[in-house]
Amino acid sequence: MSIFSSKNFKLLTGPLNLQNPVTVQILGICSALAVTVKLKPAIVMGISVTVVTAVSNLVISWMRNYIPPRIRIIVQLVVVATMVILVDQFLRAFVYDVSKQLSVYVGLIITNCIIMGRLEAYAMGNKPWPSFLDGLGNGAGYSMILIAVGFFRELLGSGTLLGYHVIPQSFYNAGYSNNGMMIMPTMALVLVGVIIWIQRSFNKELIEKE
Repeated sequence: MSIFSSKNFKLLTGPLNLQNPVTVQILGICSALAVTVKLKPAIVMGISVTVVTAVSNLVISWMRNYIPPRIRIIVQLVVVATMVILVDQFLRAFVYDVSKQLSVYVGLIITNCIIMGRLEAYAMGNKPWPSFLDGLGNGAGYSMILIAVGFFRELLGSGTLLGYHVIPQSFYNAGYSNNGMMIMPTMALVLVGVIIWIQRSFNKELIEKE
């Protein structure tokens, strides 16, 4: 099977819409609430989860025929934990300020249900390359939602994007003020709900599946 076949392409694109892990499967919501006050941490968290998911899927798929069923969860956790430690050390070395903002949430990637779900549902039963693409696609779908939520929360809550002021001072002089509610965790859940509503409005097949 070609590495660029239509089936493999769907593994990448499916999680961006009809199989999105956050808005369709309702997974990984906790980090959407915790790290999206600013856009930059949301981007870094999205990239981190994507790397961990893709590489963990690849490794577990490669090892799947050698893993005793009784200890498969332990092996999966060891692989994911190793990847998380490597990602955490990389962030500390190259983007220390963001690493401090993310705090313990990088370590909590280990418990992200998206990662363990893909290892069990896909990597344990498929070949390495498709498993890698599945992890990459699901990580990208997760990242897309985090970035969208982080974008609106920072823009409306702080008037900035990536730390740069984007709302003109003239707006503030005219009476505009930042929406303090946007920096509250509750608003992240509201924004995710709005995204789910918009997605299902344009994709009637999601409603038919229910």
